[in-house]
Amino acid sequence: MAMDQTDLKLLRIFLTIVEVGGFAAAQSELNLSLSTISSYVTTLETRLGFTLCKRGRSGFSLTREGQIVFEEAHRLFKSVSQYETKMRSLRDKLNGTLTIGLTDNTITDPGARKIEKTIARFVKQAPDVTLNVVTYPPNDLLREIVTGAVQVGICAFPKTVLGLSYVSLYPEMHRFYCSSDHPLFNQSDDGIDIDEVRRYRIVGRKFWLGRDLKDFAIAKPHAMVSDMEAEARLILSGAFLGYLPEHYAKQFVEAGRMRPIRPDQFYVEATFQASFDDSKQLDPVAELFLDILIDDFGAKRD
Repeated sequence: MAMDQTDLKLLRIFLTIVEVGGFAAAQSELNLSLSTISSYVTTLETRLGFTLCKRGRSGFSLTREGQIVFEEAHRLFKSVSQYETKMRSLRDKLNGTLTIGLTDNTITDPGARKIEKTIARFVKQAPDVTLNVVTYPPNDLLREIVTGAVQVGICAFPKTVLGLSYVSLYPEMHRFYCSSDHPLFNQSDDGIDIDEVRRYRIVGRKFWLGRDLKDFAIAKPHAMVSDMEAEARLILSGAFLGYLPEHYAKQFVEAGRMRPIRPDQFYVEATFQASFDDSKQLDPVAELFLDILIDDFGAKRD
């Protein structure tokens, strides 16, 4: 059924009736008589082709179809309201400051390149907004989002925090590496198994909550880091083995300073997400950035 202004008016009346709990209660809310309200609902039912509610001595209740119409109409008007807010903000010119939080060493990741496109589109649409871009380790970035210091964070988050919303953007592949100074560098992958790896020191990440160690069944790592550069330093020393993002390690592999160990077995795929506090109404600046980001990555927002 193609919708027009009449349908929208009737749906708004129906929403009000449901929200206040019946026809009688809706009279003062709508400033309409009981017979007029009943007539409007009958007209809506006729246009839709099914019954929306039961009314009479037994009280007011929704049919199964009526419940569906109520839920969909609620979503529709919420979207319309958000659209009107955004258009009003664009008309009045967006200004202020937007703080975006990122994690370290993602600039070499092909999957992350759309972030630059998002920034360019955002600046074009909101030229008066000041961008504040900060970089934190994942756990610290989560804290900054929770406290409101960062409006939108982009990271492979180590855990889900209650009250935050997440939108999946792209995957990042991590492999297990040794340096050219490590005893395993010249050893064939065929001769390397978990027991062989466990003979050597392994780096752990504070924010991965043991995910980088579970394959090797060791009680604790031999070194701990909070960012990729620190992990790369330890691996390049020849004294440690550890995981690195494939795109970040590529420069060292091509220079002959590192190699992945058993890439068929030792790997972790991390999902980068955009996170924000959706429990509070995002300001129009953050909403615009988030909409562009989601569009650029072809993602979906719940």
